[in-house]
Amino acid sequence: MDEASVPIPAAADAPDDESSLLVSLRRGDEAAFAVLVRTHGPRMLAVARRYLRQEEDARDAVQEAFINAFKALGAFEADCKLGTWLHRIVVNCALMKIRSRERKPEQPIEDLLPRYKNNGHQADPAKRWSGHADRILESKQNRALVRSCIDRLPESYRNVLLLRDIEEMSTEETARLLDMTTGAVKVRLHRARQALRGLLDPHFRSGKKR
Repeated sequence: MDEASVPIPAAADAPDDESSLLVSLRRGDEAAFAVLVRTHGPRMLAVARRYLRQEEDARDAVQEAFINAFKALGAFEADCKLGTWLHRIVVNCALMKIRSRERKPEQPIEDLLPRYKNNGHQADPAKRWSGHADRILESKQNRALVRSCIDRLPESYRNVLLLRDIEEMSTEETARLLDMTTGAVKVRLHRARQALRGLLDPHFRSGKKR
């Protein structure tokens, strides 16, 4: 969400610290709400884009999330940061939008999983990467590559991976959000990780320069 999608009034006198901002929000202060949108909107849009490939859908999900958050301010107990609370509302709105739309045929996850020979060994075993994962992701180019590979995963597997490995939610919470059993979450996460590793492996094998 940015200023092009949501009109943001001037808020020069709006409170800066979060506790004061929360008080103003609960009073219905429009300037405080503008500060909330301006402060958290861009990051929330980035979250929604992880789940929703259409820009309009992502913006709609964020818009709905801010509206839902404003309505639920009375129930916010301030036991976490406003940004953390908003983050979870955005994820919920994005997942609800996914569930509400017509499902399209997807590439089977099996097409992305490792292939095995008759003797049980992988046909093309993964090799050591040329750097530690944290150092690899320091590169903007590599981060973009990882995001593009995640986007290639079938949606039902991609969402599990995003919730568990990106949002760092528990297996139980992921199962609740996706209306799945914890066992199904574990299986899909394992397969999603395998598929993602396979997609990334050709780019990061030892000796390959990037």
